[in-house]
Amino acid sequence: MHPLRAYLHRFIPKLTDADWQPLAEALRPRHLARGEHFVHAGEYRPELAMLLSGACRLYYSRPDGEERTTFFFFENHLLADYAGCLTGQPSKLSIQALTDTELVVFDYAVLRQLYDERPVYERFGRLLAEYLLLGTDARLVEQLLLSPEERYRALLISGKTKILERIPQHLVANYLGVTPVSLSRIRGRVARHAGK
Repeated sequence: MHPLRAYLHRFIPKLTDADWQPLAEALRPRHLARGEHFVHAGEYRPELAMLLSGACRLYYSRPDGEERTTFFFFENHLLADYAGCLTGQPSKLSIQALTDTELVVFDYAVLRQLYDERPVYERFGRLLAEYLLLGTDARLVEQLLLSPEERYRALLISGKTKILERIPQHLVANYLGVTPVSLSRIRGRVARHAGK
């Protein structure tokens, strides 16, 4: 089964071959080299992509030029400037490949057309929006209410092990909102505490 179809099945298990076909026909392969961007802040890119292999990060740049990583994408993740797709506005955030990355891409206009033509996609759109809202809310709560050490402990037990296994430590630190030196200290404290 195509990875995108498998992803859709998580939300709409009754997706038929006839439902899948028009989306399958709209898919285009895309390769991103390490460091290349799927979308830059300030750019309008009304496309969605299924990540087939590799890893990407979602980040923003502060006025002082400092970058803040807010999310990581791995295999079988859907990625997009979803807000830009919905509003028609340029992206506020950037998505960058951390490794050589393979994607399949389709235009948001195709999905909008499928919303009108096939009710199963309208259900997918609603469930996807709810899923993204819950993820964004959880990330916001984490950033606002947890200390850096609590954020690290939450990451350890979250099941997001790919972040710790595959992402460079300086970007893990950036994601947690700490310096690499602070992350090293936190990791040491957590390891010592676990050993007691």
